[in-house]
Amino acid sequence: MTQETRRPPFGEDSASDALPEGTVDAVVIGGGAAGLNGALILARSRRSVVVIDSGSPRNAPAEAVHGFIVFDGTPPSEILRRGRGQVRKYGGRVVHGEVVAAEPADPVDGDLRFTVTLADGRSITARRLLVATGLTDVLPEVPGLAEHWGDSVVHCPFCHGWEVRDEPIGVLATGPASVGPALLFRQLTEDLTYFTDGTDLDEDTRARFAARGIRVIDTPVTEIVNDEDGALAGVRLADGQVVARRVLAVVPRTQARTQGLEGLGLPVQDLPKPNVGRGFVSGPAGTTEVPGVWVAGNVTDAVAQVGASAAAGALAATEINKMLAIADTDAALRKVAEVSTG
Repeated sequence: MTQETRRPPFGEDSASDALPEGTVDAVVIGGGAAGLNGALILARSRRSVVVIDSGSPRNAPAEAVHGFIVFDGTPPSEILRRGRGQVRKYGGRVVHGEVVAAEPADPVDGDLRFTVTLADGRSITARRLLVATGLTDVLPEVPGLAEHWGDSVVHCPFCHGWEVRDEPIGVLATGPASVGPALLFRQLTEDLTYFTDGTDLDEDTRARFAARGIRVIDTPVTEIVNDEDGALAGVRLADGQVVARRVLAVVPRTQARTQGLEGLGLPVQDLPKPNVGRGFVSGPAGTTEVPGVWVAGNVTDAVAQVGASAAAGALAATEINKMLAIADTDAALRKVAEVSTG
């Protein structure tokens, strides 16, 4: 079950900026932490930059962002609202839209060009691209699970652990990647149950769990049970037994948002962690094998939290600005040479 999010209200900055004509220095595809921080760095460097924001951030279901200094406890929508305002403060533009195509275009005077097309038919030309589209979470097909996603169904002990401390927590296993988080959630509660739900669990791991007081249940889970107020109350097993739990931890499979970007020819790989999906290959500072294209955030690093994604966007943007400065200098030298030989 792919956990998509509806486009959230954009509040005071709900109006989309106009898509500029001509060529801009950079288009940032994705308006989350990575994309906005990258755009901020570029705009402050007096680069013309446009952010294309589809309005479906991965963390929209969460009540607040945690583990990000200064912003700890801030709703995701508020961080994005402030980020868009700061990009605009320095002359950047934020355009609401969905990218359906991005591909190289013919170079101009030896400098790279890319064409980005939106679902409504509008298009823009850029000298460089920063892809920060993020990812979506694919949850197990357990009835009732998705409705609690981001609330009492969580995935990250660092993002949500403090808020669920001392609750009866269950770990709904999706594969080997669930073992590590189980030990981390055990740090937060004395009452932890691990539901193998058809996944393998070797004897060594069972012994380690037993040593930490982690209960293991091998009977498959059939559905999520709610209390009379609609809150998560437990899980029902295939034998009819209901195990009371207030919180479930799940490591979902992830899918990088690559739709519409096929024309760039960016290489993809299995993300470096068991039981997760695929994402774009990246090198230092978000470089890719495609000249002129950088990637940042969850689209290439599934475990990056908001702070790490923002930092990755900033790092990529500094490299983009450096490459643009070199290209600008090369163009200036050519003009000087043309004048001297003219």
